[in-house]
Amino acid sequence: MSKLFNPPHPGEKLKEDVLPALGLTVTSAANELGVSRVALSRVLNGKAGISAEMALRLAQWLGGDAEIWLREQLQYDLWHAKKKGRIRVKPHKQAVS
Repeated sequence: MSKLFNPPHPGEKLKEDVLPALGLTVTSAANELGVSRVALSRVLNGKAGISAEMALRLAQWLGGDAEIWLREQLQYDLWHAKKKGRIRVKPHKQAVS
């Protein structure tokens, strides 16, 4: 997985590229995907991530592979988790046998 600087939320790609190219509104796209308008709007506006189910829906709807959508979401989530700062954990002390 390549390291991106501030990768876009995958919903942004849908909102700015896919829906306009298809000439669809959020309502019509949601209808075709079989989800509520609110659910799709949350994804498009970066308020919700691409779930495995949504990735499957997008792959069936647009063609392609659901894993692409999940990888984009993972890159976005990891970048933002790293941006928050150092994560502190206690090292595991493995017992000597």
